Amino acid sequence: MENTPNDRIRDLHRLQHDFFASGATRDLSFRKDMLRKLLSAIKKWEQPLYEALRTDLHKSEQEAYLTEVSLVTGEIRGHLRHLSRWARTECRTTPMQMLPSRSRIVKEPLGSALIIAPWNYPVQLLLNPLVGAISAGCTALLKPSPYVPNVSRVIADMIGYTFDERYIAVVQGNREVNAQLLEKRWDIIFFTGSPALGRTVMQAASRYLTPVVLELGGKSPCIITADADFKLAAKRLAWGKALNAGQTCIAPDYVLIDKKIRDTFVDEYFRQVHALLGEDPQQTDHFVRMVSDKAFERVKSYIQGDVRGGHTDAASRYIEPTVILDPAPDSPVMTTEIFGPVLPVCSYESLDDAVAFVNGREKPLALYFFGKLQDGKEVVRRTSSGGACINDTIMHIVNEKVPFGGVGNSGMGHYHGKLSFDAFTHERALVITPRHIDLPFRYMPYKLYKLFRLILG
Repeated sequence: MENTPNDRIRDLHRLQHDFFASGATRDLSFRKDMLRKLLSAIKKWEQPLYEALRTDLHKSEQEAYLTEVSLVTGEIRGHLRHLSRWARTECRTTPMQMLPSRSRIVKEPLGSALIIAPWNYPVQLLLNPLVGAISAGCTALLKPSPYVPNVSRVIADMIGYTFDERYIAVVQGNREVNAQLLEKRWDIIFFTGSPALGRTVMQAASRYLTPVVLELGGKSPCIITADADFKLAAKRLAWGKALNAGQTCIAPDYVLIDKKIRDTFVDEYFRQVHALLGEDPQQTDHFVRMVSDKAFERVKSYIQGDVRGGHTDAASRYIEPTVILDPAPDSPVMTTEIFGPVLPVCSYESLDDAVAFVNGREKPLALYFFGKLQDGKEVVRRTSSGGACINDTIMHIVNEKVPFGGVGNSGMGHYHGKLSFDAFTHERALVITPRHIDLPFRYMPYKLYKLFRLILG
């Protein structure tokens, strides 16, 4: 895929800045019309998107609908239902010393947005932030990933057909294009990707003090206690790890399990993998491939030590669901986000040991716990992560009424539902003071100071 020329990027940046300055995007009816246009466009281009996802990632239509398209269309419908209320000016109480003034919060769009998306969920992670930008009244320049060229091309065609480029446009290319984009001044940057690239984005944004939303990743742990329903845990963990072949920012990245049930659990894990994907997962239509040869080789390199599974096929970039038993804590598979269907399973002596292990590492994007509810609540209380599930995996991303985002090394800011609107919105304080009353106590030489102190206590 060819890089968008820098001159073209410069022109789009200027056009979108000028279009936002015109005030056209601020009108609420305009925003709703644009949301409806995006919804119609997704429906029109749905099949080409499925075909592109199949070509780039070997993703089935069913998985593509559930993890990509349905999340975006659901987000759009939610915004259409609630946008009028979210955008409404809010009244706030006014303290006595300010009377007879009135206090308000006015919702205004931040302005020109840059949205940079990754390759693993290339539809959802590009278009869901776009919904927030449209809803808030921003313009948006979209940068999809070059690692999924067919998906990126379809999205560019869809956006180009649907929207005026002064309002929403797509640019293509590699990290050189990212660097050119980050040289420009934006009103907000929304980036989804690795923590390493997130630091680059934040450094570039600091030049203009541009606000950022960083949706990053990290090694999301899964803690399993001896009294867990290990069959259910194995089933939900196998699903969470098989989804997109583990190429999910909130995929369970490693398991910490009571040593008494480790071997029994691993046997059950593979039974559940085969129930989901068949005895030979390479033959099913529902198991995604590594996105590139480089990704394949990287994940394959983790498969060493005490391994269950581990079959690979370079020609199709297939890696079998694999378990690595008790790898060294400082080994690459335990220090790098795996982003593949390889699962380290590490034994612990006590739950306190597991909690200490998690807290000794960077804060993850997600944390999963299987066991008694009370123990799960205690683990959540004693740890920190972007999101968490007790007796489940992945599913916290589905509910648009709860925030999705990271903390610390796994990101900053959050979105989904109203929070997507909020991410691209500035809440502006407004005080309205009448002209016909002008109380003297605030003016020098403060003649009523003692009375004022007495009133305020």
